[in-house]
Amino acid sequence: PNSIISPVDATIETFGDITEKGLFYVKQKTYTLQDMLGSEKIASSFQNGKYIVLYLSPAEYHRIHSPVDGKILNQYILGKKSYPVNKWGLQFGKQTISGNYRMLTELEMPNAKKCIHIKVGAMFVNSIELTNKSNAWKKGEEIGYFSFGSTVVMLFEEGSVEFSSAVHPGKFVRMGENVANML
Repeated sequence: PNSIISPVDATIETFGDITEKGLFYVKQKTYTLQDMLGSEKIASSFQNGKYIVLYLSPAEYHRIHSPVDGKILNQYILGKKSYPVNKWGLQFGKQTISGNYRMLTELEMPNAKKCIHIKVGAMFVNSIELTNKSNAWKKGEEIGYFSFGSTVVMLFEEGSVEFSSAVHPGKFVRMGENVANML
């Protein structure tokens, strides 16, 4: 009941701690929570929290599932166009994750802490189809799909989760595999 599962079949691009100033790092690039979330107020909730970036190649299963049981607090879209989200796009692109078209879902988890589940569009493919329009998600249930390769980013509030010891950059995870545990 305390596990947080991978919502997709994907490669763990990176994971780690979000700084006190709301910064996190992907491929030696600095991202800000405010740019990623489009709101200073929402961003402040995730300072000193944790993040994980999951990359889906075009060959992967493109259904998206809920990583945890949760009540939807907020759901919104940011960005208009998208650039590649593969390793080259992340390394050489400019703010790929926080600039691309993305659908954000803020969830309240069973431990009363918040998680933001961010579905990021890929170059030329801004199709993120939401199939679950309810106000609560159940762990493992399908919530949507990408029409092509893309990325899922999950952000967690400070003191809410601890990553599994099996999680490391470059590891391929299947949907349903444990990536973290709620505290």
